[in-house]
Amino acid sequence: MNPDPDYSAAYVLLRTDEPGGQAGHGFAFTIGRGNDVQTVACSALHHLVVGRDVDEIASDLGGFARGLTNDSQLRWLGPEKGVMHMAVGAVVNAAWDLAARRAGKPLWRFIADMSPAEIVRCIDFRYLHDALAPGEALGLLQAAERGKGERIEYLLRHGYPAYTTSPGWLGYTDETLVRLARQAVYDGFRSIKIKVGLNLEDDLRRCRLAREAIGPAIAMAADANQRWDVNDAIPWIRKLAPFGIAWVEEPTSPDDVLAHQAIRRGVAPVPISTGEHAQNRILFKQFLQAGAVDLIQIDATRVGGVNENLAILLLAHKFGVRVFPHAGGVGLCELVQHLAMADFIAISGKIEDRAIEYVDHLHEHFVDPVRILGGRYIAPSVPGFSAEMLPQTLRNQRFPDGNAWQGV
Repeated sequence: MNPDPDYSAAYVLLRTDEPGGQAGHGFAFTIGRGNDVQTVACSALHHLVVGRDVDEIASDLGGFARGLTNDSQLRWLGPEKGVMHMAVGAVVNAAWDLAARRAGKPLWRFIADMSPAEIVRCIDFRYLHDALAPGEALGLLQAAERGKGERIEYLLRHGYPAYTTSPGWLGYTDETLVRLARQAVYDGFRSIKIKVGLNLEDDLRRCRLAREAIGPAIAMAADANQRWDVNDAIPWIRKLAPFGIAWVEEPTSPDDVLAHQAIRRGVAPVPISTGEHAQNRILFKQFLQAGAVDLIQIDATRVGGVNENLAILLLAHKFGVRVFPHAGGVGLCELVQHLAMADFIAISGKIEDRAIEYVDHLHEHFVDPVRILGGRYIAPSVPGFSAEMLPQTLRNQRFPDGNAWQGV
């Protein structure tokens, strides 16, 4: 349940010798201890990246990503999961940031302006052919070409829907929960999420208070953060259902496809979701094939970067499952907004039946922080992936020698 987070990130910088000092920025989000391990994992990719030609990387981002995931020795540490795969994601995301900067476009627009064939070339279809073949993906992307210009105009005019987790942390008093829930509605959010799973009586009281505070028209989701076994989850969720739960997130182990399937069947019609800790596209494929979820969360730094998230978004579109991206923490809001917006423009064409998570903290450390207006993400306009942290943040917060760690 993350009771004592120390929000952290292993930060990756791809420096180039191009005129003007162009660079790419990426990171893998953690919550404290173990961040040193994540940093070492990122460094282990050094020999696969340093010395490469920038034009070569930017023109073949699919080949670049596969070069990292296919390294025979590093692959033994996964394959394609865990700390090593998150390190790959950080480096891959930095490469996309660099490519978008060189093109002078925010990442969502950089992807939106790619042709369907170019997007397909970015995706590793290994292990996916039984669910989604390259030709089928190309057809889905070609179909999405219709109306792309109108969707771009819509996004620029209206932004992308957000939902907020800020009212729902378990450590809050009832009074704080009610106050923040009401504030969220006032600020324009049409959905909120609260944490559940420690104590049933507390959950029932908090759900009742939240529902009374936001009224019947606002959606309310519940996040169990992997707390339950199947036999606990089903009766617990059934007791929460009368409060109009929009979805229950991560009711059990994020790797257990069949448990999610059993819970979904046992609590229908309450929707079930997962994905924040899903380790790769293969696991997402299995959740979708098994009919184990009603919606999914993607995370910008959990899997192997933009390339793999494009595969997951295409899988979700093919199976008709909505995507509610996970965010919060260090910079996750900044990154995942680009993926959701690219999905709207170039893949699913859907926007008003989904939302990006939003938590109002730590944005002040980024060069291009998210902007929220009326409960919606405003489309970024600065070139890149919005991953770059401010120089003073990198200097002061660097562990263990930054001023923040030295008591200065």
